Amino acid sequence: MISLAAIGFGYCARHLLAEDRAAFGRVIGTARDAARLSAFPRDVEAFVFDGKTLGPELAAALGDARILLASAPPDETGDPILCCGAEILAAGRLKQVIYLTTLGVYGNHDGAWVDETTPPRAGSARLERRLRAEADWQAFGLRHGIRVAVLRLAGIYGPGRNALVQLRAGEARRIDKPGQVFNRIHVDDIVCAIRAAIAHRYDGVINVTDDLPAPPGDPIVYAASLLGMEPPPAIPFDQAAREMSPMALSFWAGNKRVGNARLKEELGVILRHPTYREGLSALHTAGE
Repeated sequence: MISLAAIGFGYCARHLLAEDRAAFGRVIGTARDAARLSAFPRDVEAFVFDGKTLGPELAAALGDARILLASAPPDETGDPILCCGAEILAAGRLKQVIYLTTLGVYGNHDGAWVDETTPPRAGSARLERRLRAEADWQAFGLRHGIRVAVLRLAGIYGPGRNALVQLRAGEARRIDKPGQVFNRIHVDDIVCAIRAAIAHRYDGVINVTDDLPAPPGDPIVYAASLLGMEPPPAIPFDQAAREMSPMALSFWAGNKRVGNARLKEELGVILRHPTYREGLSALHTAGE
């Protein structure tokens, strides 16, 4: 059986295992905070990893991993598991890295279409760190003959994390920035992409996004229609921006339409939720 190590055991890793636990034998997961370990599934070996040092038990477990799913954000020194565990991974049983990163690395293109051949232009220190981490993982793979799939993810939604939940809680904000579009992806389709990358032993960069880049308020309006609610009033971006964090402002600075042809043609992924409409409709039917 394939052994899996999920560094930063989060939303995507949970859904991957929930859908196909039988595909993996031993599974280890990490969190920075020990308090979060109790929430891990019982069949996941849970370890604290502070991003700076590997304990001996975690180091031994990493040496046994065939697949590494890495999603922990890099800091100024780089990707945390590469900084601490590159030698252990290279000397162990590792065959495939799945690195989850972000479409944000493309930067702003004023709404134009981009794809994997478009040179990234991050535009912020946070996204520059992401680009460096992508390059570091790819260089690691080349040095050691290990396949590295860099999956650049769109804005993630799914059970418990979507416009329906926000509307029910009275927390949805419909921000109006004329001309702005965002890409999105349902976690089910991220799971499909991860499984396909493993099956194909994929090596390279793939955009993981749905078919419909759309204005930020459109999913909220659609979700409100599913719930039989009035959508919240539109808030001009200039007004909303006064209360945004620097990270949020950098997110809104990226305006682009991201293509997913490589996801379909090279990984053979058939999207379960081609747009936010199918995704939100399925979540509404499931009460999620």
